[in-house]
Amino acid sequence: MGLGSVRQTVLVTGAAGFIGSHLVDRLLAEGYEVVGLDNLMTGDLTNLDNARREPHFHLQIGDVREPLPVYAEIIFNMACPASPVHYQADPYATVTTSALGAIRLVEHARRRRCRVVHASTSEVYGDPLMHPQREEYWGNVNCAGERACYDEGKRVAETILMDERRTQGADVRIVRIFNTYGPRMAFNDGRVVSNFLTQVLENKPITLYGDGQQTRSFCFVSDLVEGLFRAATVDEFDPPINLGNPTECTVADLAQVVMRVSGQKVDLIRQPLPADDPKKRCPDISKAKKYLGFEPKVRLEDGIRKTFDDFKARLARRKPSAPTQGKP
Repeated sequence: MGLGSVRQTVLVTGAAGFIGSHLVDRLLAEGYEVVGLDNLMTGDLTNLDNARREPHFHLQIGDVREPLPVYAEIIFNMACPASPVHYQADPYATVTTSALGAIRLVEHARRRRCRVVHASTSEVYGDPLMHPQREEYWGNVNCAGERACYDEGKRVAETILMDERRTQGADVRIVRIFNTYGPRMAFNDGRVVSNFLTQVLENKPITLYGDGQQTRSFCFVSDLVEGLFRAATVDEFDPPINLGNPTECTVADLAQVVMRVSGQKVDLIRQPLPADDPKKRCPDISKAKKYLGFEPKVRLEDGIRKTFDDFKARLARRKPSAPTQGKP
């Protein structure tokens, strides 16, 4: 940590989530005192099984929309439902988590002068007309659509935090996270990777929305966490900064990767494309390379294999064992 004998305290909101829990593990490995805050709206405590065995991890059940309950030198704000299935289930909770959460971060930063790393999203670009997406692009977002609770919530959070940086000199570091996948993803989050893996493991057809030619850029979670960690520890930072994998892949091609990794061939069925679903999504990571030295390392097929193995093991644990036949 470069801190001598001093152990810095880090607060991770949304600590029980997919990315949040991996970030907690990384911070503990780096020698930080870590406080995890989560209201468990979409988080899963089993994601923190490893962390909860560590004496330097402290879990608090709480909500980022309330005054933050702990002092920390660094805050990672990962709190907010991040998949369409989850954030559309309670749009009010989604938008207030982003907006009120940002206000609480501002209040805390003013009192404590701490560093804030805020997880924004590629969804601020909407269905982009610029490709790949650079940070200066303003986006193409339907502010009254079904996804607006997340898209606009994240956009207003950026506004609040950037105004605080400009007017109060707050050390705010906004990262825009692109499609991320890996172990601990929720089975039912509606994301394309988890959908495809679950369908293949259950020997069901893979569902393609639209023509399957819409693109995503998939970043393995360990690469993403490396970027988040660097965002918190470098001296110079120019927000916002995209974090993701610039290698583009069609959804149809992803289906082929999943079948190849699983060793199973299943049918493909097609459904209409959801409203406001982006046709292309790919980050320009020039700023991340410049300021963070960030570049993803994990190949898609390798990452999908690790995620497939994790899904297979977890699904096996969920299935009830066959009853033992008693002796007559």
